[in-house]
Amino acid sequence: MTATKPALARRWSAGVQRPLVEAGEIVHLLGRVLWLAIRHPFGYWGEVRDLMFETLRRCWLPVIISTTALGFAGPGMQGGSLYSVLGIPDRLGSFLLMASVREFAPWIDAMIVAGVMGTAIAADLGARRIREEIDAMQVLGVDPVRTLVLPRIIAVTLMTGLLEVFALVCGVIGGYIAAVPIFGATGAAFIGNFWSNATTTDMWGSIVKTLAFGLILSVVCCYKGLNAQGGPIGVGRAVNQAVVISFASIWIFNYVYTSALLGLNPDMQVFK
Repeated sequence: MTATKPALARRWSAGVQRPLVEAGEIVHLLGRVLWLAIRHPFGYWGEVRDLMFETLRRCWLPVIISTTALGFAGPGMQGGSLYSVLGIPDRLGSFLLMASVREFAPWIDAMIVAGVMGTAIAADLGARRIREEIDAMQVLGVDPVRTLVLPRIIAVTLMTGLLEVFALVCGVIGGYIAAVPIFGATGAAFIGNFWSNATTTDMWGSIVKTLAFGLILSVVCCYKGLNAQGGPIGVGRAVNQAVVISFASIWIFNYVYTSALLGLNPDMQVFK
């Protein structure tokens, strides 16, 4: 019994240290990518364009369907049922601003991009790692971070922010479908109530949040792909870990960001 205690202690210590080490390495990769992008911002924009188009091609339809459905079923139906009981279905526009613009649209957008493009990036880089392509690039003097990682991070970050426009519009449309045809709200009153409560901070805050989501998930997925080990099974494991870590990181960042945004702009919490 006593012989197993040191082994258990070492295992527990390694379990605690490993996430911290990986977090530090992810931050280091982010810093290196930012330095490379600022130091010499040329030579990779063609690949960035192609990756942005690929992201748009794969993600635009899932984003539209998901945000419309969630805007209809979540704040639309659930919020509409409550507002209808109170006799104020026309006020549902202000609830859509809080639920869809500030939270659901950025969150759904980031989840879809992470699930579609994040997994593709992690799998691609992981396959290159186990085939020793990345090692060969380093032997030839080619920086794999600048060549492979930087274009992917820029493309995914920018497209996550641009897809947010689809998410915002479709989320509000889903809530409108629930409010007007189903709960009998007036269309003009719904739209007027939405814009009377919407602020510039709501709009740019949602876009900035989504850009940060895209940066986080792209860096995490690139890191896990670059450090894949153990053959094809290791690549699958890296992809799974990349998605899980991306989701958890996005949720943590969302809590901190939203708390700071509302704290610095208390007028956003007052509904007219």
